[in-house]
Amino acid sequence: MATHAQHKSDWRRWQQSWDQQQEWYMPDREERFRVMLDMAEALVGTEPRVLDLACGTGSITDRVLTRMPHARTVGVDRDPALLAIARGTFADDERARFVTADLSDPDWPAALPEGPFDCVLTATALHWMRTEPLRALYGQLAGLVREGGVFMNADHMPDESTPRINAAVHVFDEDRRKRQRDAGALDWGGWWRALAEDPALADVAQERFALFGNPAEVRHDHNNEEFQSAEWHAATLRDAGFAEARAVWASPTDALVLGLR
Repeated sequence: MATHAQHKSDWRRWQQSWDQQQEWYMPDREERFRVMLDMAEALVGTEPRVLDLACGTGSITDRVLTRMPHARTVGVDRDPALLAIARGTFADDERARFVTADLSDPDWPAALPEGPFDCVLTATALHWMRTEPLRALYGQLAGLVREGGVFMNADHMPDESTPRINAAVHVFDEDRRKRQRDAGALDWGGWWRALAEDPALADVAQERFALFGNPAEVRHDHNNEEFQSAEWHAATLRDAGFAEARAVWASPTDALVLGLR
């Protein structure tokens, strides 16, 4: 049975802490969000109905509603702890709502309010899924985006054709993260350890650990074996029914792929 926080927490502080932890891994995180919102505005305007897919704490929702005050958002995720932060943060904002659903369940769209959506947006989340489940998900998303609407995914999308460049980037990033960790930055495991110590979130943290494992105790709780290139994502979106698809932003390790219905 799902548990719920019984104490008050500083939701905005947890949002900021999540951003800082994510930026430790991706210092260009805000840049990818900026391009994502630029493309959304260019293609569907400033009052979109947005599905924040695998929303976590609601990072995309936060940025959409800040930039586009007349937008409406629906966040969907399975993680009870991250959803608790999202729901706490936006508890008084009627523009945002959140639903619990498992994207690996073929019937997950049934948990959503009626579609279609102008935008489906996601960032640094779908790499949890292996190739074939992700292909199936893209097929479902084509049915959730209206004609002329967009899907965007900003995530790890390596180019295996450049091993020397990739190796140099890996060393550079590891050195940067070590310096920042030595200066007090929280990594993934450290962030979850701190979260579990918050009385308002201790119960949902344990619920999360029962579902996915405790990141403070296991080395990897992500898919670390199957990553797809930006070209794969674009081709798969076209195969799924999107009229056009391509990368609209890239870093040395990540990309933002846009599919237009």
